[in-house]
Amino acid sequence: MSRRLFISGTAAVAGGAAAGISVPDASAGTPLPGTLSDAVVVTPANQQYPDLITGMNQRWVARPEAIHLVSTTEQVVAAVQYAVRAGKRVSLRSGGHCLEDFVYNPSVQVVLDLSGMNQIGFDAARNAFSVEPGATLLEVYEKLYSLWGVVVPGGICYSVGMGGHVAGGGWGLLCRKLGLIVDYLHAVEVVVVDAAGTARAVVATRDPADPHHDLWWAHTGGGGGNFGVVTRYWFRTPGATSRLPGEVLPKPPASVLLSAISWPWAAITPAAFSALLKNYSAYHVANSAPDNPRRALCSFLMVNHKSNGQIGLVTQVDATVPDADRMLEEWLTTMNRGVGVRPGALTTSMGEFSAMPQFAAPRRLPWLQATRFLGTTNPTVNDPTLRADFKSAYMRAVFPDRQIAALYKHFTSNAIDNPQAALVASGFGGAVSSVAAGATAFPHRAAAFKLLWQVWWSDRADDAKTVAWTRESYADVYSDTGAVPVPNAVTDGCYVNYADTDLSNPAFNRSSVPWYTLYYKENYPRLRQVKKRWDPRDVFRHGQSVQLP
Repeated sequence: MSRRLFISGTAAVAGGAAAGISVPDASAGTPLPGTLSDAVVVTPANQQYPDLITGMNQRWVARPEAIHLVSTTEQVVAAVQYAVRAGKRVSLRSGGHCLEDFVYNPSVQVVLDLSGMNQIGFDAARNAFSVEPGATLLEVYEKLYSLWGVVVPGGICYSVGMGGHVAGGGWGLLCRKLGLIVDYLHAVEVVVVDAAGTARAVVATRDPADPHHDLWWAHTGGGGGNFGVVTRYWFRTPGATSRLPGEVLPKPPASVLLSAISWPWAAITPAAFSALLKNYSAYHVANSAPDNPRRALCSFLMVNHKSNGQIGLVTQVDATVPDADRMLEEWLTTMNRGVGVRPGALTTSMGEFSAMPQFAAPRRLPWLQATRFLGTTNPTVNDPTLRADFKSAYMRAVFPDRQIAALYKHFTSNAIDNPQAALVASGFGGAVSSVAAGATAFPHRAAAFKLLWQVWWSDRADDAKTVAWTRESYADVYSDTGAVPVPNAVTDGCYVNYADTDLSNPAFNRSSVPWYTLYYKENYPRLRQVKKRWDPRDVFRHGQSVQLP
């Protein structure tokens, strides 16, 4: 039964105070609008507060007046309505993997925590799978595959929440074969605020005739926290007509080949380094077409700082395609061409992977086992002390010699001594490129592979030198285009889910291309019109949110 929750000082009537939970003091006797009988509101007076004011990156810690832990759409509407009427700055959390301070920012007064909204199921009325924003990627994979034998092609890290991941476009090891997760987005439920300040829930669908279609489009790569609060996604293969759940989404490979090898940094010369990067990039450029049979292969090249001791290569191949073993063997041979150093086992932790010596010789695994292993193999994302910095780029062409020289210079530099500093190249193209750049808000459809600068450290005293190294290495690589990867024949901008506020700063983005073009390219003007229609008061904003026109 729904009950109104009234505020009196910091004590909540209807059981909140008795449970040790307090709510923000709007004004004595003022009701918190909406239905919040089961919601929990945590303030600094509560013991659990310190656990709820930071995410994965410990550089960002907030001090909000309250965190609303919601579990239903109705509770989200009520919490948003309260924040709007009380004039409170609000931010949204699903999995806590926001890489910048968009969620945990000193100006935020109310954090809306959606991690408890994690239900996954089949919606027969929409003939689509319903997934709430707090569900993590591994939870989604395990339930969809175990119960129905299907998949959505999302990311690799097990604890990423669906909320922001999908809104930014999504990406994962199955992208070359199946495309992006947003290519299967059928509908989205969003809590929005109109010009009068009234919060309500709206369902927007893929159907072009839907009057809310533009809101659906904005959530296919337009970034999280820009237009409203996602409370539910529905997924279905476009054009699917079957009423059987097991035929509404694609199936992943029944089994995969998994390989993990490395080259010792001590033996890597500038020529060997160049060969590795050119081999990786040339392969992906040559095999990026939607119908290329090598789309069954996806791989990470982890160019770690020399202090790590190794450069790593992790590869997954759909083991059910013809000549899968030969495809993997040819790939590994291609990667080692001209390197002059024999690869061995991957025996150091790098990025989000732990040592994997057992995969020096490729092994065949059921798909879900491989996915669970790769997603949970490294405790990095669970380390509560780690601070981090990230940068990204999409690549359309083979690495130019000048970029390779700059990378070698910085990844062999003594400016830092950090085994967890890495440039991670990951496969793209294939099925991703089968969708037009404007069909979804995600614009980087012509990219052949993606780059992530990923640096972790634990001591606050190392902040300045580590961030400086990251900035300098990135700026040097793209020095001929104003220190950022502007969209052109070689580079194709940046990934919005790898948020980087330096792109908004003219001290670090010295190009004439603004941050929003790096993220959204030609789709940005349309996103601004969506913003104007669905968030005219700019309630949902952060350091790089879509701007009102």
